[in-house]
Amino acid sequence: MTFSTPTTLFSITPAPTVGVILFAHGSRDPLWRTPIEAVATTIRARQQDALVRCAYLELCEPTLPDAAHDFVAAGCRHLRIFPLFLGVGKHAREDLPMLVAQIRASHPEVSVELMATAGESPALIALMADLALA
Repeated sequence: MTFSTPTTLFSITPAPTVGVILFAHGSRDPLWRTPIEAVATTIRARQQDALVRCAYLELCEPTLPDAAHDFVAAGCRHLRIFPLFLGVGKHAREDLPMLVAQIRASHPEVSVELMATAGESPALIALMADLALA
């Protein structure tokens, strides 16, 4: 007796590569970057294959469009932009959405996710309150 099994053809496609961009204002003072870069280092320590990079609005390199371009060139098909701003001021409300629109226009094949600012996170608000009361 011969048994025949159906053959299933399928292709295995890798999950989209995600690049996380930590976006901050920037400063001429090189020490100003330390906490921003510490967040990137912590992400890499927690998830060793994480693609994470810092980017800045002004006074520092790389810019947000440059960081996005580098990730796309490296094969990222999804970008998560996490604004490390405590307040939701002009930069978060106006400048950042314009930059994100430029990135989307330059890389229409890439999904670009703009996260809420760090200061809008209930977890961060609670942590800051805990630190203040400690």
